[in-house]
Amino acid sequence: MLGHHTLTGPEDAPVLVLGNALGTTTELWREFDLPFRLLRFDHRGHGRSAPSDGPCTIEDLANDVVELLDHLGLRQVYYCGVSLGGMVGMWLAAHTGRISRLALLCTTAWYPDKSVWDSRIEVLRSSGMEPAADAIVGRWFTPAFSPAVVARFRAELLEVDVPSYVACCEAIREMDLRADLAKIDVPTVVIAAAQDQATPPELARQIADELPDSELYVVGDAAHLAVVEAPRTISVILDDHFGNVRPEMVG
Repeated sequence: MLGHHTLTGPEDAPVLVLGNALGTTTELWREFDLPFRLLRFDHRGHGRSAPSDGPCTIEDLANDVVELLDHLGLRQVYYCGVSLGGMVGMWLAAHTGRISRLALLCTTAWYPDKSVWDSRIEVLRSSGMEPAADAIVGRWFTPAFSPAVVARFRAELLEVDVPSYVACCEAIREMDLRADLAKIDVPTVVIAAAQDQATPPELARQIADELPDSELYVVGDAAHLAVVEAPRTISVILDDHFGNVRPEMVG
């Protein structure tokens, strides 16, 4: 399912794909200025991408990225994903040869407690996004973070297609990528946020412990959307991780 995407930056630079968190759009990366050719995309029903045509899995969402890479003629890329975007990245790195270096931010390979997803899905199906929005956005940022930015992300969340969001919630609830971690043989950086309640640092440590070639960083003073609260710190980590090797590209 080919969705909305943008490809910006120097044409001779390596391509870095940026995968968004659930409920966010390509605006997630507004503050990033990395020396790569940046490929941003919106998940199904998010931003300017068409709604999902039914239930989906993490594999389905990952295959959306494969379709996008094929569409653009890109054989191998760098990939950086936040939360749901990171789950997609893990699947891609484990099951395709398209990812040469990987960054996983504020994500998990599985959720031991699925009740949070059951409760959220129930509210969304019965009442829509508005009643759930404050609780969702409240887990994204620390309490002292900019109210104006929080309001902007809340407004974007309310524009997400609710059935598509529910389909993604179900995909996350059913996901278990733990067995796939041993298959990821590319250099990987795992970044957690100290105040992340949605995917606490111990879940990031579990990922890093299972990867053959990984480094783990924990960013302080940030919650789930650490890429928004601490963009400079994370930019330095990503630039160091991705800045050494150029992937093969065609087209």
